[in-house]
Amino acid sequence: MNRSIKKVLGYFLRGLLFVSPIFLTVYAIYVIIQFFDNLIPGLYPGLSIILVIMGITIIGYFSYNILMQSLLNLIEGVILKTPGLKIIYSSVKDLLSALVGNKKTFNQPVMILMSKESGIHKLGFITKDDLTEVGVHNLVAVYCPHSYNFSGNLFLVPRENITPLPEFKSSDAMKFIVSGGVTDLISRGEDKEEK
Repeated sequence: MNRSIKKVLGYFLRGLLFVSPIFLTVYAIYVIIQFFDNLIPGLYPGLSIILVIMGITIIGYFSYNILMQSLLNLIEGVILKTPGLKIIYSSVKDLLSALVGNKKTFNQPVMILMSKESGIHKLGFITKDDLTEVGVHNLVAVYCPHSYNFSGNLFLVPRENITPLPEFKSSDAMKFIVSGGVTDLISRGEDKEEK
């Protein structure tokens, strides 16, 4: 009897490991679609997200136009002159530029020696290599995302405590950190085999 219960529990846990990521992914997509459907009510469910994506793409396309650039610069100028909005806008813009813009900064994964006594290390990304403009010398800015979270910490670290990880792809490093170190990095090995 006890053995049967253990077997059933084992099957349940294996099923849970298989079903949970699928369910959470589908649920996240559902929540995103619901959010956009509430932004543009009255449309066929799911159509609003397509319209938003198309609208953003069209704005991106026309942003190269001198007239559209002037309009966007005017809007940005107004936002940057508004005290509360300036901080939010510039922070979000800088973060998005770091992730997907021309100035990608999450592309240098490093390992930081946090304590020589304990030998504890932390993984992160160099976001600013030179801090002399703010009067800080011999330190670099390293962003360390939190596991299972969208937040993180910024540390100013002596260069000698940093070990670059050139073999570690940025995307793999981010997945590894955000997953708490449990993500499977098979893709890294496959990439090496393909080369």
